[in-house]
Amino acid sequence: MSRVVDMDGLLAEALALMERPGRQVLAIAGAPGSGKSTTVETLLERIEAIHPGQAAILPMDGFHYDDAVLHAMGRRLWKGAPDTFDVGGLASVLTRLRAGTEGVAVPVFDRALEISRGSARLIAPEARLILAEGNYLLLDRAPWSALADLYDLTVMVDVPEEELARRLRRRWEHYKLTEDEIGQKLEVNDLPNGRTVRDDSRPADLVLHQ
Repeated sequence: MSRVVDMDGLLAEALALMERPGRQVLAIAGAPGSGKSTTVETLLERIEAIHPGQAAILPMDGFHYDDAVLHAMGRRLWKGAPDTFDVGGLASVLTRLRAGTEGVAVPVFDRALEISRGSARLIAPEARLILAEGNYLLLDRAPWSALADLYDLTVMVDVPEEELARRLRRRWEHYKLTEDEIGQKLEVNDLPNGRTVRDDSRPADLVLHQ
């Protein structure tokens, strides 16, 4: 059964993971707009104050398929859905990280440009805790379900849908989208994808209400 934690509790769990031998992976999932990125960045900052340089973020969004690939798949309008990510690439990076203590360059998604930038973040050899972050990390369907054995601890960031919609609208207004474009983003992509995360993810070890 999942345990509910606050940020202090999540920090304590992360620090406990770092006491184990070898690299550990803490997977933090949640719907679009749930605050996963902010949660992970806050957690990293607090870990850095105690163990400088020993934790790093691995963002799932870096594994978005390029728009050219999505156009070829006929899935450009649904960018952000579970089938629009290179899950095998994410699995390979997680496996490589867990296998040793080498430095690993990972891709990062540039939201302003709507593209992934390869090798945009370096996970240093000293990093002992990998904070993996993304919507579908706990999705209980192939190919995502194959990632389960690559995590040492899992977290679901839980936010009511009404609040998700409010945050997402504010996000797209920030990027100067038109009202029609915002409606497309919310009703075709973001909110349906959030329901997928809510309904089709396996239970996390920990739940963080935001």
